[in-house]
Amino acid sequence: MSASFLLRSLLRSARVGRTLLAIMSLAALSVAAQTPPEVAVAAVQRKAVGSGFELDGVVQPVKQSTVSAQASGRIVTLAVKAGDAVRAGQLLATIDDRETQTGVQLSRAQAAQAQAELRNAQANFDRTRELLAQGFVSKAAMDTADAQLKSAQAGRDQASAGEKQSGLSQGFTRVTAPFDAFVLQTLAEAGDLAFPGKPVLTLYAPLPLRVVVQVPVSRSKLVQDSASVEVQVRGTDGAMQWVRPSQASHLPTADAVSQTIEWRLQLPVSAVQGLLPGQQVRVRFAAGQSQRLLIPMAAVLRRGELTAVYVASNQGFVLKAIRLGADHGAQGVEVLAGLSDADQVALAPVRAGLAGARPVGNVAQ
Repeated sequence: MSASFLLRSLLRSARVGRTLLAIMSLAALSVAAQTPPEVAVAAVQRKAVGSGFELDGVVQPVKQSTVSAQASGRIVTLAVKAGDAVRAGQLLATIDDRETQTGVQLSRAQAAQAQAELRNAQANFDRTRELLAQGFVSKAAMDTADAQLKSAQAGRDQASAGEKQSGLSQGFTRVTAPFDAFVLQTLAEAGDLAFPGKPVLTLYAPLPLRVVVQVPVSRSKLVQDSASVEVQVRGTDGAMQWVRPSQASHLPTADAVSQTIEWRLQLPVSAVQGLLPGQQVRVRFAAGQSQRLLIPMAAVLRRGELTAVYVASNQGFVLKAIRLGADHGAQGVEVLAGLSDADQVALAPVRAGLAGARPVGNVAQ
């Protein structure tokens, strides 16, 4: 037997082995594919949950101020920018004060002149009184000296008031922070012309914070009768949780355009971590308990605008469109339409959509 013959025989045996291995692998895959996927299901349950409704609210600082100029002139410096933390009394901006400095100098000179005139009038009054006692001047001269003294005193008071006023005007050229705050927005730049009432920047205090929510007038009676009001915030562990405001109030009037009433919910200090002014949060007005159909959130399948679940049946699973209500967290999500309490839904909707999928068991919620 030649070596070439033996080599050809070995190659044929290797090809046959690979072919058999491939056939066995395909057979195993075929058997696995014929095994229908099993999907756990949960019963739709009717539970007592807090009734009410939810609205979107906006986080706002309780203390917020728009700081404006109180003097006229060119803004020389703007010492802060948006996002800076400032302390009460800290310099924020300066306005050209050359005119006010001139006023201060003028008022000081007038005060000095008035003080000198008062000393002169006082000395004249004292001399006239002595001469009157000796009989050298008439009573009319004494009256004149007294009038001059009182006029000098009034001039001194007027000059003193003018000096104080010019000092205040000089102080108005220095814009300072009214309280400890963060700079929310700058409304002017160095070089802009300032005048009394012109906004320079906006400040807000980081604490306390509140949530402002616009409640439709049609629901105002339900809100006032609510057993509790809660705001959804993120806890220290990163999970979303509902907290009650430390104080709740509403405006006594409704908005004429939107027909809503503004509610202000002040948050406790322990619940404001991570919240920022302008952030949107959910507000829940609860009014007692009511029975609702609930399913686990894991059973919900969303495809574009379609919200559906796979419902267990004798033939496997049937896809049904549903309409959801409020999310009650661990209790489940509320189903407003599309299911009954006799249905069972798939907890893995993607697997339930595979061919031949069948329900297994009844997992309690």
